[in-house]
Amino acid sequence: MKQKFHYDTVTEAIEQLKKQGYTLDLNLKENHFVAGEQQFPADEFEIVDLYRYEGPSDPADEATVYALASASGIKGIFVSGYGISTDDDSTETLKQLHYKYHQNKS
Repeated sequence: MKQKFHYDTVTEAIEQLKKQGYTLDLNLKENHFVAGEQQFPADEFEIVDLYRYEGPSDPADEATVYALASASGIKGIFVSGYGISTDDDSTETLKQLHYKYHQNKS
């Protein structure tokens, strides 16, 4: 899918995605997305869209905002910072999601 919008800030992207129905605040733990007490297998999700932000001088300002959806209709937002240490399973899960995303764009 082609990126449809560009938002100036991470906050603006999150606000607009919530208006589009991406209401769950997702965190990645190993190969699952977690929202509060709920857990979802990450392989059930696809990246609908993503937005990358790079800080002008501080790498700590860099982030990617993911709009994610599952076949069962679950929609959420996952925000990943660059350079943040994650476990190997989480890194591999993000790689797989990116792979599916790029396959669907072709």
